[in-house]
Amino acid sequence: MPARIAYIELDTHAEIANRFHDLMLQSEAFSVDYYFSKRILEILEVDGDNIFLSSNSDILKQLNQRHYDLVVIGTVHRYFDLFFRITKRYHTAVICHNLNFIKASKLDLLNGILEKETRYRLKLLLKEKLFLKDKVYKQAQSLWVLSQELAQEKYEYLPLFYNEFDSAAENEIPTIVIPGSVSQLRRDYERVINRLYNATLPLKVIFLGKASGQELEKIKKLKSEKTVLDIVYFTEMVPQPVFDDWMKKADILWCPIQDETKFLGIKENYGITKTSGNIGDAIRYGKRAIFPKFYQNKYPFILLEEGYFSGKKPVFNFAFEDFTKDKIRKDLEKKLLKACK
Repeated sequence: MPARIAYIELDTHAEIANRFHDLMLQSEAFSVDYYFSKRILEILEVDGDNIFLSSNSDILKQLNQRHYDLVVIGTVHRYFDLFFRITKRYHTAVICHNLNFIKASKLDLLNGILEKETRYRLKLLLKEKLFLKDKVYKQAQSLWVLSQELAQEKYEYLPLFYNEFDSAAENEIPTIVIPGSVSQLRRDYERVINRLYNATLPLKVIFLGKASGQELEKIKKLKSEKTVLDIVYFTEMVPQPVFDDWMKKADILWCPIQDETKFLGIKENYGITKTSGNIGDAIRYGKRAIFPKFYQNKYPFILLEEGYFSGKKPVFNFAFEDFTKDKIRKDLEKKLLKACK
């Protein structure tokens, strides 16, 4: 008889929920019910007898109506009082996205509240019981991370990303795709633009995300001044079919992530305490990806920026056979089976 799992996503990370859902569709070892907020359901557009509209006020009553061997919480960035009760009552696994936030002290959290977005962060503190954060993570039986470089000590790697598309691209002019919103906040577009000003050979460069403000003006200026570059950019959100099409056409992805970002005022370091969604992009579309030299990784398809742009011809020796859907599903099922015990 299949083990029964509840997967909860009430906040963000719809794409992670979608990966889990897609992988488990063909699973014979597990039966999964999904509890999604209205916002998540609108993004995913999934349906079925095992898909339930939920909210922080409904989820406990819904869970009580069925027996589950494991409850998976996709995001614990809100509703700490709710998830505290769930981890007390159920065998629980939590997907972890910001490791410094998890270990942050009450003083660190208070300083973050006073930094900005004070009204919203005070709501997390007073109404949603932010200070229960530590108990949620301590009571959960399993803590999962989404990339191999973050798997250490109490955090286990959860395989969710698989290769969906043929990686072959046939472009006369090398095509570099830079996926993600064109904002200096989490990615260093100043460094990208400065490097592109030094380009001497023809390149096609796609800024595959909405560009606005100073970044948009700098891209327009680059496009007008560097005729050796064929630049494509967007001033609105990129529709998913357009995003997919450009990603499939890419010869390589360029992921100029910043060394540091912040979550609720707590500093996080990419590759050390937080993973980049671009890892999943590279796996899904079967593409080599350029990352800054500071990024710690265990993936053979990642190239360091300094080496790639050094003028030397890079040597690629990897394949995406380790990321087929069937293999990732089997690896995921092993992880779920372990967590259910």
